[in-house]
Amino acid sequence: MTRTRNPVTRLAVASALAIAVAGPVALSPILATPAHAFIFGGRIVFDPTNYAENLLTAARSLEQINNQIQSLQNEAQMLINQARNLASLPHSSLQQIQQNVQRTQQLLGQAQNIAFEVAQIDQAFTQQYGAVSLSASEQQLVSDARSRWENTVGGLQDALRVQAGAVGNIDANRVEMSALVGQSQNAVGALQATQAGNQLLALQSQQLSDLIAVISANGRADALTEAERVTAAEQGRIQRERFLTSGGGYQPGSAQMFNGN
Repeated sequence: MTRTRNPVTRLAVASALAIAVAGPVALSPILATPAHAFIFGGRIVFDPTNYAENLLTAARSLEQINNQIQSLQNEAQMLINQARNLASLPHSSLQQIQQNVQRTQQLLGQAQNIAFEVAQIDQAFTQQYGAVSLSASEQQLVSDARSRWENTVGGLQDALRVQAGAVGNIDANRVEMSALVGQSQNAVGALQATQAGNQLLALQSQQLSDLIAVISANGRADALTEAERVTAAEQGRIQRERFLTSGGGYQPGSAQMFNGN
C-alpha cells in the first residue's frame, strides 16, 4: 500500500540527499577558504579580513573628506576676516572737521584794517608806523594817531572773536571725538580701526589749528598795541620838539595897565 508523504517530509529527505551527494564537492572550498570566512552554498558570503580592509579604507577616505571640509572652512573664515579687514568705517567726521576749520578761517579772514598778509602788514607799517615826518601837519598827526588806535582796537576785537570761535568748536569736537572712539572700539577689522584712528588725528590737527589761530590773533593784537605805543612815543617827541623850536620863544617887554598908570 502506497502512502502519500507529507510535502515537508519529502522536502527534508530531498535536502538530505542533496547534501549527501554534494558533500565531497563542498568540502574542498571549505578547506581552501580561510578559517574566519563564512561559506554558504559553496560561496564565501562574509570575509572579515576584506571587511576590515574596506572599513579602514572608508575611514581613511572619511578622514580625508573631513580634512578637506576643515580646509574649506578655514579658507572661508580667512575670506570673512579679509572682508572684515577691508570693510570701511561707516562714520566720517571729515565734514564736521572741515566746517570747524572753515569757521576759524573766516574769522581770521575778517581781520580789521590790517589782515594776516605780509604785503599788507609791510605797507601799513610803512605808512602808519614808520618814522613820523617833521613836516606833517597837526591834523595829519592826529589822523595817523587815530588810525593806529583803530588798528589796535580792531586787533583786540579780532583776537576775542577768534577765541570765541575756538571755544565754540570745543563742543562739536567733543561729540565727534566720542563718536570716533566708539567706532574705533567697535571696529570689525583693521581698516575700520585705522580709519577711526586717522580721523581722530585729523580732529586733533583741527584743534591744533584753532590753537594756532588763537595764538596768532593774540600775537597780532599785542604787536599792534606795542607798535601804537612806540609810534605814539615818537610822535609825542616830534610834537614836543616842534613846540619848543617854533617861533622865537619868550621875549620880555613892558606892559601898561590901568589906562597907562
